[in-house]
Amino acid sequence: MFHPLTPEQGTTHVITSYADGERVGERRVPLGLRPPASFVLDPFVPVLPPHVDVWFGFNPLACARGLLPRRAHRVILWSVDFVPDRFGRGTLATRIYDRLDSLCCRRADGRVELSEAARAGRNARHTLEGGAAEAHIVPMGAWIDRVPTTPPDGDARRRVVFLGHLVERQGVDVLLDALAACGVAADVIGTGPLEAELRDRGSRLGVDVTFHGYVADHRAVEQILSAGSVAAAPYRRSDDTFTRYADPGKLKAYVAAGLPIVMTDVPPNAAELAAEAGAQIVADDAASIAAGITRALDSPDEWRARRAAALAYARRFDWNVLLGELLDRLELSPSAKPTR
Repeated sequence: MFHPLTPEQGTTHVITSYADGERVGERRVPLGLRPPASFVLDPFVPVLPPHVDVWFGFNPLACARGLLPRRAHRVILWSVDFVPDRFGRGTLATRIYDRLDSLCCRRADGRVELSEAARAGRNARHTLEGGAAEAHIVPMGAWIDRVPTTPPDGDARRRVVFLGHLVERQGVDVLLDALAACGVAADVIGTGPLEAELRDRGSRLGVDVTFHGYVADHRAVEQILSAGSVAAAPYRRSDDTFTRYADPGKLKAYVAAGLPIVMTDVPPNAAELAAEAGAQIVADDAASIAAGITRALDSPDEWRARRAAALAYARRFDWNVLLGELLDRLELSPSAKPTR
């Protein structure tokens, strides 16, 4: 089931059915409301879900649907992020969200967190130690066997790629300033409330940048990434950004494509990426980002070494491996014995 998470993703909810690894059906439910207004309707799509062996809920609302009424043999809360004050500090919406999140953590048969930082943050937020389902760490992965990679001479293309939601914390405005300073072209994949402003900024700065907007097919995203030379993740440094607890999916998409990354140290795995995946950590200002891009492109030998490091690192995060290991731990793999 797909429930739109941002206004740019539209108002249609999609229910897709698979059998023997093949898609066998799809049902679309237009609700007419855009997120976040549509969130209150998410638990009712579909109105009567089928009884299933396992229900994975990727947020508290989705998880709660599997718990009440109990329509699944086992229910797993798979938390794709952690935000200490999701709707603002002390607001009614945040208190309701926290109450539901805590309930799901305690009632679900298992939990999945993206990072140790997220697990520790959620446990502390809801005082969960000893009173909740076991939490398993499963980082973001990539479909390694299908992802196209940038070629060994991809640095010659001199293109920077950015993937993400166009909001202030992503630092795309500073990235455009950096691109203007170093004279490098770019592809920006994603949309958001700042898209029109960023398009105008790029035009005023004379930057050769293509804004692709929201690309629904991730295979098309992977093709654009593989045509780049350097990937950018210029997160703004801020104490309240939830990226400090996250494992941003775009970073795994970058390394799977073999792209050297120029990034700030906001994500919790930034130091690891710098040590093992050919990433370079820079400050969140235009001069530092421009210097990082220039360094990546000015030495073909260093660029190829960083590309090789990114590809080797990505192999550790093949979804086939990550998901297989998780199913074994949850005793959900075909060979595992049932727990009830």
